[in-house]
Amino acid sequence: MGRKKKQKQKQSQENSSTAAENQPDSSKSVGDFTSGENLDEFLNEIGSDDSPESYAEWPQLESLLAEQLSSPSMLLPETAGEAPPAVQAAEMAILVPKCGKSELSEHLYDAGFTNITNLDFSKVAIAHMLRRNLSERPMMKWRVMDITRIQYEDKTIDAIIDNGGLDALMVPELGSGLGRRYLSEVKRLLKPGGKYICLTKAESRVSDILFSMFRFGWKMSLHTISKELQTFMVVIEKDICASVHEISVMDEYSVESHGNQVCELYNALERERKFRSEYCSGCDVLYSLKDLKLGAKGNLKELEEGRRINLILGEPEGSQFYKGVLIDAQQNSDPFLYHIAVLPVPRIRVDDWIFSSEEGQKNLIANSKASRLLIILLDSSNSCVPKELFQKYLTPLVRQLAPRECDDSDTFPFMHINDGTYQREVVHQVTSALAGTIVVDEAIYLDLDQYDEDLDLVSDYRDLIFRRLTFERSANMVQSEALLAGQIEGKKVKKGKQRSYCRPSRSYGKVDHNYLVRPYHNVIISGLMLISLHLKGSSSTECMFEAVVIGIGAGLLPMFMKNWMPNLNIEVVELDQVVLDVAKEHFGFKEDEKLRVCITDGIQFVRDKADSGAEGESSSKLDILIVDKDAPNLSSALICPAADFVEESFLQNAKNSLSEEGLFIIRLASRSPAATTAVYSTLKKVFGKSLLYLKLDDDVNEVIFALKNESPITEEDLSKACDELERSLELVTRKWGKRVIKASKLIQPLR
Repeated sequence: MGRKKKQKQKQSQENSSTAAENQPDSSKSVGDFTSGENLDEFLNEIGSDDSPESYAEWPQLESLLAEQLSSPSMLLPETAGEAPPAVQAAEMAILVPKCGKSELSEHLYDAGFTNITNLDFSKVAIAHMLRRNLSERPMMKWRVMDITRIQYEDKTIDAIIDNGGLDALMVPELGSGLGRRYLSEVKRLLKPGGKYICLTKAESRVSDILFSMFRFGWKMSLHTISKELQTFMVVIEKDICASVHEISVMDEYSVESHGNQVCELYNALERERKFRSEYCSGCDVLYSLKDLKLGAKGNLKELEEGRRINLILGEPEGSQFYKGVLIDAQQNSDPFLYHIAVLPVPRIRVDDWIFSSEEGQKNLIANSKASRLLIILLDSSNSCVPKELFQKYLTPLVRQLAPRECDDSDTFPFMHINDGTYQREVVHQVTSALAGTIVVDEAIYLDLDQYDEDLDLVSDYRDLIFRRLTFERSANMVQSEALLAGQIEGKKVKKGKQRSYCRPSRSYGKVDHNYLVRPYHNVIISGLMLISLHLKGSSSTECMFEAVVIGIGAGLLPMFMKNWMPNLNIEVVELDQVVLDVAKEHFGFKEDEKLRVCITDGIQFVRDKADSGAEGESSSKLDILIVDKDAPNLSSALICPAADFVEESFLQNAKNSLSEEGLFIIRLASRSPAATTAVYSTLKKVFGKSLLYLKLDDDVNEVIFALKNESPITEEDLSKACDELERSLELVTRKWGKRVIKASKLIQPLR
């Protein structure tokens, strides 16, 4: 026995020494990831020498690790009605990547798990651990190896135990590339029923990649190891099919007292649970390309009017795959430009109503000029893939989804989502506790045809510079924009010639408050002037009227009203002081005796006005109430206003806050006809037949006017008021006068 033991020990020593000496120099492959830095610098950067105690001591791990390694997989098929037997501890092939100088492998070996292979980039660490364990743990193997390119066959490992290795690879400076390549190796190496046991601090960049890459065909559980060190154990078991399992969470504890890191983990966990729950409920079954080619949703070579398919392109268990929606267009009298088109949706926009709802997606294909549209919904696992690689990967897959009319020589467009800017420069950025990140920029547009051509609002704005206000919470949708005064530096050229631009710069001047860039603002002014002339006594310049605007934005509308409607006392209601500060500093908003601001909630402000009016305080009544406030929730069909401002209770308070001949104006922006109809119904219920409106040609925005006295205004009344308005504006030489007159003639009763 002694001789055999010595021979065995000698053989192990020779194998281990040979392996350590003969392994290829992996510093070169590692160097590829670090722009030529040598191996030691790389290891210092990712913390190869971190002590294992920074994650957990062995007594904290022993029981749970032994249980996870010893228990048989519940995901493997039964044999003769019995669960598959557990693999014996000594026979279990265990891999410990980025072992460093941790004692974890030694404790596992002493617990009976002797078939352990340890990997690390560092020759120094491997040599040190080999010398330390050679005599006491002769069966343990040590290899110098790049853990993102592990040199073992597929499906040969029973368990991979990661003691902070993934965390080390996911440092912000290196991005997620190394982590993804490493996890792809983990997925490749594990046998069906095999387990990846990951000790991690579970920072957001790590939890995101774990949740997304082990979503299809893996069972996951989350265990709290050390509350003090905020260490978690994520156990991920390989299924034999691409099922989606719920994530089990053991021993949850209150996150409020454990800092932002734990809060971020549980927020990410709730998002992932929601995704998996929706998938498992079958509300949106995701079809693979293989399923579709087998006819799961009919013959894809034929167009089927209105067909909508949720799908996955690529292999869910692989390193790259995409969730998408395939839609066939309705029959169109106009010919389609494309047989199929691809629209990638940025991760930040995927929950927008236009991209996430069936109705919104139908609107997209109706405007895509394609007979079939593939909407790709990017997520944390693929949103950073370079455009060239993204298109190269998807192109052959999209061709398999193309209708019969599309042959191999046909090209198809990869569309993109932007705001049409040619040049853009950020002027200011600030964060508000209420609104999040607020950005002020200056931009030159490629084309301004997206504005209402019928109203001729911007036909003379070519090549000019705009200052814009954007809230990032609204997925970078521009909330307000203004023309800069006295800055026509860009050269106007004839069609067909190259356009030249000067770079946007703050030096061009101040905001021009004599122009309203947004078409709906011009409509508000048109309706306000038109209806004021219709109402008895409203044309008197001796009488002052009380006007309230809810929502300041950049302050452009109230500033214009102050400049050109001198018989108004204007009060702006805004909830966020930071937004007001931005309007003052960057958009020239100024308070005075005729224009003041109240920092408060708009809903409560109107309720208080209505209550004071009910108590007989006639002086508190409003003559004009304007609601021009975007909705922060882009998952709603309503873009403007927020849903609270079209509830019956608010509209009734708005009506009660008005004087007898008061006017209520609200901007409505909706991509859903059903949502628009519901708002109409509520307005009619509150204001009766005294409703007027103008719908802009962008199919989204409209402005609605309501009179408190419920006296319907006929088309004849409107015609007379239009004539009077045109006469009253004859002396106005600025172009806004012509735009107001033109818009006023398009206002009509809302039936």
